[in-house]
Amino acid sequence: MARLNLLLILAVLASGVVLVHSAYESRRLFAELDKARAEGQRLAADAERLAAERHAQATNLRVEQVARERLGMRVITPAVVASGGTP
Repeated sequence: MARLNLLLILAVLASGVVLVHSAYESRRLFAELDKARAEGQRLAADAERLAAERHAQATNLRVEQVARERLGMRVITPAVVASGGTP
């Protein structure tokens, strides 16, 4: 009878340890999931911000400004086209 009691006590202790370990693992995984969700939301916000910045940089006025300032381009006139030279 004493052996059976000892065996049952060991089984209860082992199941308790397994239960504590699974609860700990569950909390750890939930914390990781929460971090991953927050990171996903941050990345989505960054993607929206970058798309808005790209859209702002691609407006016609911005492209024309960059072409004039950085590339030294200018609007073509009929006189330049007719003579074939630079004004």
